Parts: sequence; structure tokens; C-alpha cells
Amino acid sequence: MTNALPPAIFLMGPTASGKTALSVKLAQQLNAEIISVDSALVFKGMDIGTAKPTLEERAGIPHHLIDILDPTESFSTGAFRKQSLELMADITARGKVPLLVGGTMLYFNSLYYGLAKLPTANSELRKQLDADAKQIGKVAMHAKLQTIDPVAAARIHPNDPQRVQRAIEVYMLAGKSMTQLHEEAKTEDIPFQKIKLIIAPRDRAVLHEKIAQRFKQMLQQGFVKEVEALYQRGDLTVQMPSVRAVGYRQVWSFLDGEINREEMQQQGIIATRQLAKRQFTWLRRETDAQSFYTEEADVYTRVLEYIQRQGS
Repeated sequence: MTNALPPAIFLMGPTASGKTALSVKLAQQLNAEIISVDSALVFKGMDIGTAKPTLEERAGIPHHLIDILDPTESFSTGAFRKQSLELMADITARGKVPLLVGGTMLYFNSLYYGLAKLPTANSELRKQLDADAKQIGKVAMHAKLQTIDPVAAARIHPNDPQRVQRAIEVYMLAGKSMTQLHEEAKTEDIPFQKIKLIIAPRDRAVLHEKIAQRFKQMLQQGFVKEVEALYQRGDLTVQMPSVRAVGYRQVWSFLDGEINREEMQQQGIIATRQLAKRQFTWLRRETDAQSFYTEEADVYTRVLEYIQRQGS
């Protein structure tokens, strides 16, 4: 690759689109190391429900930002950006190519555009928003966000009240929406030639079926026991990012006795499909990325050839 800037490859896509297998094959061919762009893979002990690649699936390729935190901890977008840029510089200095792979689009966005300086939390305002949420409900709170910041509302699900209320809080404190603040904060490019790729099924129905099959397979592999081990620790709550992860939140409700096993399975599949929908919303904005279809028999070859052309 002969460009003045060193290359960095960004492989984005919705959940269950085949990113893991494709990324390992690319890394083997391109002398790359993989940086995970996934807010759930950072947690130790959360393997089945996150579809965390096994050591066998990693095929000897170094994978970074996997299993770095206890589930009691949190991993901010700022922490992701800082650690990723450090890793990218180190990988490049060793003569290899950083290959960033995942579906947490907010993390990708932080690398592409920098981070907005958001107002710090206000305890009194948070108490008021909590009271509002109890009075009118999470659906109405999400509708309120829709009027303030429709872009944020499109990517934040009504069942994620903390993020909904944070977005409303930012607007009330700053007088500007979170989306506007992010737009205003766009900084100079990171010092890499960005090769942006999207991998996704051509037909959304195909992805929906794959999501259902994978969730059922996770249950067969012992997903409930995995969550039960976390549940029995006694130091985790549903307010923590780890427990709020898609799939884990639904199994947790099952263990709490709030829903039965069949409801848990259905809700887990629905939540994963909703995640994919939000990911597609982000991906549609990546107009400078090259898209490829999961179903194409020669997708690996086409992706590889595209990457090589970008560097020639």
C-alpha cells in the first residue's frame, strides 16, 4: 500500500452479518491485527451471548479490546477512541495493518469524527427526568426525544431509558441536541488512510432469520447458564452496561421471573433485530464506505481486491 498515510481498514456491519469470519481471512492475507469495535466483547465472562470469537475462530490473529473489563465496569466511547488510536499506532509501527471490526457504530463514529464535549450530568435535572419517566413512561420520554433530536431517537431504543434521558438532559443543559454537538465537534482526520467497508445481507429478511437461528443456537450452547453465573455474583444490576447488552437483558428478566423461557427467547430475538435496525440507520450515513453483500459467494475475494486497489 503506497499512500502517504498508513492504511486502517474499518469493517462495519449489523449483527450476525458474517464480520468475524471475513475479518480473520482478511487479517491473514493482509498481515493485519484486529481491533474489536463492540461494546459487549470488552466484558470477561460474556462469551456465548456476545458471539465472541473463540481462540480457534481467531486463528492465531491478535484480537484487541476483547475481555478487557469485568462486567461491573463500563467502557466509554472516549476510552474506546483513546485505546484504539494507541493500538492503531502500535500495530502500524510494527509493520502491520489495523483492521477494526464490529457493529458498535458510536465507537466507529468517534474515530471518524472525534468526540463532542457534552455537558456533565446534573443531579437535580436527572432527578426531575427520572420523575418524568415514572409519570409518563419510557415511550413518551422517547417521543419527547424524537421532537428534540430525531437522529438520536432513531438510534436509541425506547427500552434504553438511561440513554434517552441522557440525550434529553444534554439538550436541556446545552441548549443544543446531542446530534448537533457531535456535528459541531468534527475534528481533523485521524492520521490514517481510512478504508471503510460494510458487510450486510442483501435481504433484510435473511438477516432476521439468521438472527433468530443464532439466538436459538446460543440458548442451546448454554447462554442461560452463562447469564446465571453473572446473575448469582450479586454485584451486577440491570443498570450496568454489561447486563443491558442485547440478549443478556432478556435472559436476566427470565432469571428474575419476569418472563417465561419462551417469552425470553422471543424478546431476545426481537431485541437483536431492533439492534440490527439501529445499526442499519447508522450505516446508511456512511456514504464513503464500500458495501458488500454477505450472500455473495466471492465476497472475500471482492473485498480483498477492493482493499488492495485502495492502496495501489
